[in-house]
Parts: sequence; structure tokens; C-alpha cells
Amino acid sequence: MTFDKTQIVELLQEKHRLFSALIVSLSADQLMKSNDGKWNAAQLIDHIIKSVSPVKLAFSMPLFVLKLVFGRANRPSRGYDELVAKYQSKLQAGGKAPKRFWPKASLAVNQQATVLDQNIVALCAQVESLTETQLDRYLLPHPLLGKITLREMLYFTIYHVQHHQQQVSANLYKK
Repeated sequence: MTFDKTQIVELLQEKHRLFSALIVSLSADQLMKSNDGKWNAAQLIDHIIKSVSPVKLAFSMPLFVLKLVFGRANRPSRGYDELVAKYQSKLQAGGKAPKRFWPKASLAVNQQATVLDQNIVALCAQVESLTETQLDRYLLPHPLLGKITLREMLYFTIYHVQHHQQQVSANLYKK
């Protein structure tokens, strides 16, 4: 499945809005609940912010800088499903977030939700300024996936927040 930039922007907004709404709806006890040594909801919103922030920063850079630092794609962008499958295989093989993405827990989730929303608004504005060709031409580094196209990074960002929303939901219903 391939999404154009309009669909990508809509999915970024929708999936992050749903995640934030879930987090801010939780009680203090629910925010701190964790199972199986996984991060709790209060930590997960911080992790998502720490993951989105460098993507937003990279998308704000001039394209010639991205080309100079990371190169240009020598293959077409993967589709959404293919990118997700590759990420899931990396996780199953023991892949973990680097320490710079490890979260801190805070009960100031309303403030964090605002920060996340601001980051997504800025990222979406930057995506809208690019062409479809540019999304497939320029690369960014991902800690588990290696160099991926801008489009693939956006696919990852969409999937990543959904992955952690499912984790929060699972924590709520586990005893």
C-alpha cells in the first residue's frame, strides 16, 4: 500500500491525535501501569515526542543538506506494509530503541500532548511543502531500518504511534 502526501498528512494527524486523546484520558494510575517490563503510558508519550522531534527537524532542513549528509535513494520507496513488516522483523530480532529515545515518565501529559500536537502540525506543514518525487528521492537514517526515504520515515512515524497506542491499550486490560 502506498500513500500520497495528502494521505500521509491525514494519517499523521489522525493517528497522533488518537494517541494523545487516549493518553490524556487516562487516570494517574493508568498512566503509570506497565506490564511485562514495558514502558507505561506516561513514558510512551515522551518516547513518541522524542521520536517525532528529530523527524520534524530533518524535514525542516534544506534538501541539499539531506542529500549531502545522507545521500539519495537508489531504489523506490517501500510501500507502507513492506516498511512495517521490515520494522516488525527488526523488533522480533531483538531491535530496541537507542537510549536517546528512552522516555522519562511525567504526569504532565496534557502539556506533552500539546507538544506532540505542535510537532505533528509542523511536520505536516513541512511534508506539504515537498513534492511526491522529493519524498522518494531523499534519505534519512533510522536506528533499526538504516537509511530510508522520507516517505518511508513518514510511514514509520504513522505506524510507530499506532504500535505504542496498542501497547497502552494492552496495558489497560492486563491484570
